[in-house]
This record gives sequence, C-alpha cells and structure tokens, in this order.
Amino acid sequence: MEDLTTVATRLLAALFAGGFIGLERAYTGRPAGLRTHALVCMASSLLMLLTAFQWELLRDVPLDTIRVDPTRMAQGVMTGIGFLGAGVIMKEKFTIRGLTTAASIWITASIGIILGMGFYSAGIMATVLTLIVLSFFGWLERLIPSRSYSRLVVRFKTRAVMKRQELHELVKQFKIRGSNPSYKWEEDGRYLEYRMNLVTNHANNYQKLADHLAGMVDVHEFTILPVGD
Repeated sequence: MEDLTTVATRLLAALFAGGFIGLERAYTGRPAGLRTHALVCMASSLLMLLTAFQWELLRDVPLDTIRVDPTRMAQGVMTGIGFLGAGVIMKEKFTIRGLTTAASIWITASIGIILGMGFYSAGIMATVLTLIVLSFFGWLERLIPSRSYSRLVVRFKTRAVMKRQELHELVKQFKIRGSNPSYKWEEDGRYLEYRMNLVTNHANNYQKLADHLAGMVDVHEFTILPVGD
C-alpha cells in the first residue's frame, strides 16, 4: 500500500506539473499544449519509477546482476524527448517557429524525471520557474529592443534612378542602417536594381520603410527579406 501511494503521488505530481506548463503553451496557441506536456511529464516520471522500484520488481533476480544507475534511464528519456521536441520545430520561409515549445517539452521531461525520483521540492521549483520563463520572460522579451537583420532589393525605373547615397539616406530616415550595397542593370537596362543589407533595433521600422517605398512612383518593385545575423 505504501508503494502504491508513492507511485500515485509521483505520477500525479508529474501530471499537474506537466499540465500547468502545457496550459501556458495551449493558451499561447502552440502546437504542443496541455495533453502533450502532461503526457511527457508522466512518461518521464513513470520510467524513473521503474528505476526506483526495480529492487521490488526483480526480487528473484540475483543481486549481482542488477545495476542501479538512475542516470542511465534519465539519459534514455532525454534522448527520446529530443525526437519529440524536433517535431514541433517548423521552418516557415525565413523564420523558425517552435524552439520555445521544444525547450518547454525538454524541461517538462526533466521535471518528470525529478518527480519520478521523489525530489518534489526541486520539481515544484522547476515548474514555477518554467512558468515564469514562458509567461513573464516572453512579455519582457517583447519590450527589449533587439537587432533585426534584413536584405533589401529595390528596382528603380531607368528614367528616375535614385543615387546610392540617396538610398542610404532614405533608409537612415527610418532608423535603419544599410551596408554592403551592390547594384546591376536588369532587363536590358530598363531597371536598376539595388541590393543592400539592413539592420535595425526595431523590426517595425522595416514596415515603415516598406510603406514609404510603396508610395514612390519611381520604384518598380522592392523586397525586404528577413535574414539571420
């Protein structure tokens, strides 16, 4: 009866820990939500229970054939979780989504392992800290200015080509810095195409630049593509 209570307590603790983390992910509309995180945490806890209770499960087996090493089971759990985490990472054109959710699955599995071994204080603290990171840190991250890199490609009609220095000054007006410019003639000299790297501390500045370029009659077409650092 005592063993049953211990097993139930650890599994329920894992269920609630994974559930709370999954609720936050579900609230923000992520692909891996409440059920995924709850199951990951319980599965990790369940496998660690096998290690914790292997003496009782293998009573008739010679003691010299049993090796108690909880870290081996934990390593196996985390290896399997790596494949699950990779499944929620998606590349959409020039952006990558799902990295935070993959990390939340990884920490949820770690919490399940800790709870499966009965280390409740560490499991509770890790759950609370994970919720703080996912909620409060996400809000804080949006407030902190961060560099955003893009590539500008713009075509001007030959009859009204903008000089390179003028284009640099135009970009500067929107608090964007341009570098590594290049240009070439396109379609038998009908258009002049400029290319340059852009960097700004506020991604919204690119929208302002795009709105301005869209209103210029001498601009044939333009593209602003996000790129990596």
